[in-house]
Amino acid sequence: MNIQVKQAEVDQLLNTSVLTTTAEKYIGWGRKHSLWPLPFGTACCGIEFMSVVGPKYDLARFGAEAVRFSPRQSDLLIVAGTITEKMGPVLKLIYDQMLEPKWVLSMGACASSGGFYRAYHVMQGADKIIPVDVYVPGCPPTPEAVIDGILRIQEIIQQGRKRAPTPLK
Repeated sequence: MNIQVKQAEVDQLLNTSVLTTTAEKYIGWGRKHSLWPLPFGTACCGIEFMSVVGPKYDLARFGAEAVRFSPRQSDLLIVAGTITEKMGPVLKLIYDQMLEPKWVLSMGACASSGGFYRAYHVMQGADKIIPVDVYVPGCPPTPEAVIDGILRIQEIIQQGRKRAPTPLK
């Protein structure tokens, strides 16, 4: 009888884990195909992002066309352009206001590394104040590169990789 009880416990654990992993799989699939980006465009990369969501490149094919301008409604922050020292706290505030899970795409040379601006007033990369998941190179990056970056974000979401939530200050 003791063996039967243990077998019943094992069966119950297996059924629970199957249900949990199946639910996580479908939740990941839903998140992957329903990104709501928040563009933080401060320079020419913001204009390039506009072309990506336009009819020629049609970001809607990848489930990321619902551009939102409220951090509470977004789950993908697209940092596009130069981040000055004055804009750094604003970017950090916007990131902190986003709900979990959230992802960040750094678009272009200026957002990723400060670009060709080596001056006191330009932050040398958005990753100095917020964590970045995907970097898209270029000055400005091509629309195809931006789409590739969004596809990489979708891979991260589908695989379920998460970073530790950042504490609010």
